[in-house]
Amino acid sequence: MVAWKEGTRKDPKPCREQDRGKFEVTQRDGRARLGRLHTEHGVLETPALLPVVNPNIRTIEPREMWDKYGIGALITNSYIIWKHENLKTQAQENGVHALLNFPGVVMTDSGTFQSYIYGDVEVGVEEIVLFQRSIGVDIATMLDVFSRPDMTESEVEEAVHETVKRAEASVEASGDTMLNGPIQGGIFRKLRQLSAQLMAPHEFSVHPIGGIVPVMEQQRYKDYAKIMMATLPHLPPNRPVHMFGCGHPMLFPMSIALGADLFDSAAYALFARDGRLLTPWGTERIDDLVDWPMLMPCVAMLSPADVRAMSALEKEKCLAHYNLEVTLAELARCKQAVRDGKIWQLAEQRSHQHPALREAFLWVSTRPALNSNQRPDLFYNDRDAAKDLKTDRGMWEDSWDWVVWNQHTPRTGGVQWSGDDTFVRPHIQKARRAIHTRWTSREETNCAFIFHGIRGPFRDRLIDQFIWLQHHFPNVQTLMLTPLGLIPVALEDVNPFAHVNAPDWVLNHRPDDLWIQRELERLGMGDIPYACVDAKGDGIKSRMETALEQLNLPTELLHAPMKNEARKEVDHILNQHQAIEKMMVMLNMDRVSSESVAVDSSFVINRQGRVKNVLDSTGEHMLSPRLRDGGLSLANAGALHLFSKRTEPLPNTMPISEWNGTSGNGPACVIVASDAEPYVRQGRNVFHGFVLACDRWILPGEACLILNEAGALLGHGISQCNANELSVFTKGIAVKTRGGILAEE
Repeated sequence: MVAWKEGTRKDPKPCREQDRGKFEVTQRDGRARLGRLHTEHGVLETPALLPVVNPNIRTIEPREMWDKYGIGALITNSYIIWKHENLKTQAQENGVHALLNFPGVVMTDSGTFQSYIYGDVEVGVEEIVLFQRSIGVDIATMLDVFSRPDMTESEVEEAVHETVKRAEASVEASGDTMLNGPIQGGIFRKLRQLSAQLMAPHEFSVHPIGGIVPVMEQQRYKDYAKIMMATLPHLPPNRPVHMFGCGHPMLFPMSIALGADLFDSAAYALFARDGRLLTPWGTERIDDLVDWPMLMPCVAMLSPADVRAMSALEKEKCLAHYNLEVTLAELARCKQAVRDGKIWQLAEQRSHQHPALREAFLWVSTRPALNSNQRPDLFYNDRDAAKDLKTDRGMWEDSWDWVVWNQHTPRTGGVQWSGDDTFVRPHIQKARRAIHTRWTSREETNCAFIFHGIRGPFRDRLIDQFIWLQHHFPNVQTLMLTPLGLIPVALEDVNPFAHVNAPDWVLNHRPDDLWIQRELERLGMGDIPYACVDAKGDGIKSRMETALEQLNLPTELLHAPMKNEARKEVDHILNQHQAIEKMMVMLNMDRVSSESVAVDSSFVINRQGRVKNVLDSTGEHMLSPRLRDGGLSLANAGALHLFSKRTEPLPNTMPISEWNGTSGNGPACVIVASDAEPYVRQGRNVFHGFVLACDRWILPGEACLILNEAGALLGHGISQCNANELSVFTKGIAVKTRGGILAEE
């Protein structure tokens, strides 16, 4: 999309007939996603803003939105068109696109919001859908029942069931026109979930989240977040989620991070009419400004004083352009953040700009106080205050797991430290959970040696100590205390643990014994003794001596040199540990299977002394530790070895994903149709529509094995989605194949 372009823009080409109504994901960052919605009037790239256009009042002409700003879709109200005879006649004769002079995607609302503002509408359920179809809209909307925040739970439940009753007739009336299936439920978690579950079986193309405008008007952003978390996990993932009436840029990052795809609002025009400017942190009044809070192209040659001196109509149009440009700029910023894997960090940054938004963000990212005796009147900080301490306590764990387990880990790039917020970033949570659920220590481990106080990469400074400990005390588990938690030394280069850009005090403060004990318990070593060693500065041998004494281990060999042969042998063992433990964490292998794969392995070492390739006993390339992120890449031989270790039966269904970090089962398997087999063997990607079955623990960004219906290994790759998504998507890439295996292999 090219914004702020002068001249005219070409009209869109219709999508392929077989693709109409389909939605595909092209890139994701956890639950945030970039996608493409295929329609009769072009392919709409998401996330997208659909400006609201009143057919009677056009503050900015729709054609200008298309030509100048590259806006691919807008929304107008079919009830207003239906109610005004002149508009109705024009729309039915020439189509809604001609009425608005807009060549892109046109979505229409049904009159539900008018019922909230003015009371009951005068149009029937099927009648309004048939009318939208008759005027050629791309995406119509059924007449649902609006749920106000002030309604009782029983009133809202009645509205939910009434909306569901109308769904079947509305879908039938829509014919081949794409149809919105709004989700209602007010502020009640169970009713939002119920609405999503009851609307999902019907053939809708998009699911708008309705009833949120009054919540946003009252700045109840925590309730807004709860509505999203209660609803989205229960909607078909192959349908875009539309936040009805949400168009304030302040809400974009958090909404997109939680899975929103479409937005609409008349705020750009309504706020301009009131002399207000939209910004990513709230609103500003033109009367209060000397300089622009954000300098946008439409005011590049104007000052706020110049705009105030305009006529009322000119000022309104200028501010409407300003608001639209700010909104589009923030949306573009969000899309780039998804590409960079930083949408959650952007949401975190934006949350500090408004107290109500901060409250919402903290609630989303804070685990409930399940076993807390904490009194609500004794909060110590904002994060404590965000915890659910009443009836909703513990009710949102599944929703949070839904967010966390769909993160890509490890990922490239450093982690920018931002205090407590750093720990709750979903990709960091996913990385920690993967270690805690998949990694196990060696059976002979009897104590732990914990280094701390330095930045990664840790091996560069401590390799001598790692080798010495492994040689003399093989039953000691060596760990690194990072700002993000304890990790085994075999995982010392894994992102994010070794890639934290933090102030010195984060590293220099004394280790918290209580936190270390909790971390050891999470690693399954809560009952073993441990000692900590500050690795920073000179005198490390002296501090190691003290630690050895604490563990009742002999110290006399600490200053004795090691022979080169012994050093090489131990270095080989450490490399094996790295291969084994990375297979456990990143390939979901149990320790026994991982050890059997790596037992006779050899290694190709780069000039920096790190493992470049892991080879099997025949010299075949199995694995490659990734130096950019500390991850692990499979080669064909490795895929064959891992497949041979599988003990689980091959999948034969599309199961429901598990959000509990199923561990030890090996890489997930994906079964593809015979039509795809020759392409996979050639290393081609697996597309949705060819997947027949998969394991329930398949996750986006993790390695998987690709099999045919007979159970033969065809190749391996990186899954782009979870089991739920594999079961419903029909367009886009399901698995990015990294290696195809020819039949003779």
